[in-house]
Amino acid sequence: MKAVILAGGGGTRLWPLSTEKTPKQFQKLVSDKTLIEETLDRLSFLDPKDIYIATNKAHKPLVQKICTHVPEENIIIEPALRDTASCIGLAAAIIEKKHPNEVMAVIYADHLIKNKTEFEEKLRIAEALAKEEHTLNIVEVKAISPSTNYGYVKLGALHKKVNGTEVYTLDSFKEKPTLAQAEEFIKEGNYLWNTGIYVWECSTLLHYYKEYKPETYEKLKKISESFGTQSYENTLESIYPTLEKTSIDYAIMENVDPKKVRILKSDLGWSDIGNFETIWEVQEKDAQSNVKRGKVASLDTENSLIYNDTDKKMAVIGLKNIVVVNTKDGILICDKSQCKRIKELNNG
Repeated sequence: MKAVILAGGGGTRLWPLSTEKTPKQFQKLVSDKTLIEETLDRLSFLDPKDIYIATNKAHKPLVQKICTHVPEENIIIEPALRDTASCIGLAAAIIEKKHPNEVMAVIYADHLIKNKTEFEEKLRIAEALAKEEHTLNIVEVKAISPSTNYGYVKLGALHKKVNGTEVYTLDSFKEKPTLAQAEEFIKEGNYLWNTGIYVWECSTLLHYYKEYKPETYEKLKKISESFGTQSYENTLESIYPTLEKTSIDYAIMENVDPKKVRILKSDLGWSDIGNFETIWEVQEKDAQSNVKRGKVASLDTENSLIYNDTDKKMAVIGLKNIVVVNTKDGILICDKSQCKRIKELNNG
């Protein structure tokens, strides 16, 4: 099995910690390690030569600096931001050329997974399913709260159990719901959060690109045919930016016959580190339910996240459900429930 770590995002909802120069996957947000280091740690059961990292040209030096054990030839460069369908398709095409019929796992550099043992176990079961049934497999997690931050999958029938792991067919995908819809999902009990942790044979995935996105498939084929030759970089630079900008879910997963999809129910201790509210939720808190970092003094403050990444002392008084982040790149002060809107500020 080859693992492809997606590390090309901008993390704009985590400004000013995450910036264009050093986005969230290269930041220490939930521990003393960067998110991409955390990701590599949970993939330690793989040989480094079996790990690929997809990123953009500007961040290649950061990847090389942090991910020293991953071979340079395993760093896949995206010349333009064309969303996950293009990025994952490119990785699949390259791996298929180098290792025909290999299984590929899609891993995200900005996820938090606390249960490393279960993570490995579920990937291995999904790998076996991919080889035996030629299915598209997703490692999903129980929806423990009516979150509107995540997409959901509705479970179909129980397909089988593998070493205690329940494997289901897919009923349908559900996009990020309203709060009322999310509450109904939790009540019904047959919905899981969609992690986007996919495991499939590269050849199987490319077959579906050919069927549902033939133009993208032909372009990926041209790129992969040039891989390993002197013309590769020029071919990649000229073709990749012309690929349709869309997600793997819209391009492939929502078009595939649900009978060809398997859902592995898991307990990963999973979170998508997408905004400061999520960081507050997953961190250990003090007696007043605050998460603090750096030189911070507080009075009568509760349920807040206070990060000070400067040498100056920060003092906060009388805050409730507030995010305060101070870095050399800027200062953010906002209601914790409004964190998702930070992207609006950065877009002008």
